[in-house]
Amino acid sequence: MPRKEPSPAPGPTTRPDALNLVGVTKRLGRNEVLQGVDLRVGAGEIVALLGASGSGKTTLLRLVAGMLTPDAGQLIIGGREAAHLAPEARRLGFVFQDYALWPHLSAREHLTLVMGRAGVAQWARADTLLTTVG
Repeated sequence: MPRKEPSPAPGPTTRPDALNLVGVTKRLGRNEVLQGVDLRVGAGEIVALLGASGSGKTTLLRLVAGMLTPDAGQLIIGGREAAHLAPEARRLGFVFQDYALWPHLSAREHLTLVMGRAGVAQWARADTLLTTVG
């Protein structure tokens, strides 16, 4: 995975990076899946992770989302150390490339599943959320 230099600490007039990984390492069993990953994503930037199968893309996303904890390094979200924050405290998420739930349902139908019973209010809220994220 290519290395990107970490950004300097934010000054009094700069906004903190949306995401800053510094020397992040993760072992799964005996395999060191990620070794010393540095990555800075600025606020408003869009980043794509590309790599061969098994190169650590999903592991990296799971670390950022809070599904895994790094073995070493810093994971900073919005200027705040986040390695030991619960997933829900990070206020972010990701969507798997492959179908994570049911391939026969639309994105709108998946959203209403997590909102409880499908009804007019849930459909309207799902439509608002889908419009927001495009």
